[in-house]
Amino acid sequence: MRVVASSRTIIIAGAGIGGLTAALALARGGSRVVLLEQAPQLEEIGAGIQISPNAARVLIALGLEEKLRPRLVAPEAVRVRKAPTGRDLVSIPVGRAQQYYGAPYWVIHRGDLQGALLAAVADHPDIILTLGARVQEFAIHPNGVTVAYFRHSETGDMTGLGLIGADGLWSAVRARLGHRKPPQAAGRTAWRALVPAEAVPDEFREPVVHLWVGRDGHLVHYPVRAGRAINIVAISTDAWKGEGWSTRSDREELLARFPAEDWAEPARTLLATPERWLKWALYDHPPLRRWGRGPVTLLGDAAHPTLPFLAQGAAMAIEDAAVLADSFARVPGAAAAMRHYEGQRQPRTARIQQAARANGRVYHLSGPAGVVRDFAMNVMLGSELVLSRYDWIYDWRPPIRVAATNLT
Repeated sequence: MRVVASSRTIIIAGAGIGGLTAALALARGGSRVVLLEQAPQLEEIGAGIQISPNAARVLIALGLEEKLRPRLVAPEAVRVRKAPTGRDLVSIPVGRAQQYYGAPYWVIHRGDLQGALLAAVADHPDIILTLGARVQEFAIHPNGVTVAYFRHSETGDMTGLGLIGADGLWSAVRARLGHRKPPQAAGRTAWRALVPAEAVPDEFREPVVHLWVGRDGHLVHYPVRAGRAINIVAISTDAWKGEGWSTRSDREELLARFPAEDWAEPARTLLATPERWLKWALYDHPPLRRWGRGPVTLLGDAAHPTLPFLAQGAAMAIEDAAVLADSFARVPGAAAAMRHYEGQRQPRTARIQQAARANGRVYHLSGPAGVVRDFAMNVMLGSELVLSRYDWIYDWRPPIRVAATNLT
């Protein structure tokens, strides 16, 4: 089965948050976009996502705020707590993000964000989403790129102006570009669960992101779905190396990683609330020196997998989408536009990866090193200074030029 796309068609492998956002931004700039997603259907899976101002302003400019508003929560603060005692270390005033950075700070369930993006994609006449299509190979030629894919037990191919690999941590496009080194296990496992808001104490229903830091682990929880549910993510040091995103686990396995001697009763009680959990192993990858070749490039986790200790994985994919669309709008030629995009994104995403790794070490400190961390947060820095340490992340502005929208 051969499909010949128009000369302005861009093919995107992967319909996750990065791929969907890129499709919308590129289509607004006049491109025709074909999304090839290997999953036979897109389900509302995953954990909550913190959408910091750098990502929120892109989503707002793409016209998604109205779709997102009924499902999101705007937290007043990130409340950092000491795991053994529950004592507050610092409260970071992210509720002032609009005042400080000109865009809000939101939390939302990944499925709700994906749903809003999908609805916008379905409404756009220049975007085609094909499910159950797994990219197998690509060939670069003078007129662009031909992508071979597998769908419904048949092989097919499609020709377009360029190919964007937004196919995640285990990216097939990245491998076809010659990057043979796979992601490496980070020695940590994450568990996630979603519970009804009425199942937790009142203080955990407040519009606050709770971050508990402790020995070899940390816990994050906050309300999602307009406050009707509580998203819980627990991360601990662990040697498990599963490659899935939704391996089943249970309360007993999780609680064994968060023992009573290291974790205050409110935290343990919250962790005991869900009977069933889903878990995934964390993986890391050093920054790539080269993201693409010719009219092919990478986006999101395919290019720069980011550990979840800075809450910037999804945000970086959203930023990538904005910069990529801007590059196509201002730079003639797909290959040249992609090299321009890569040059804009590589330094920032590498710095984000490094900062996320550093946060992971800081979160899991104990003993004398943990005491130093607690003193620095609680006494030396304080709320405003801790927030200001993230200015370089949150105050980022997309340099995008897309018809019918303004993302500056």
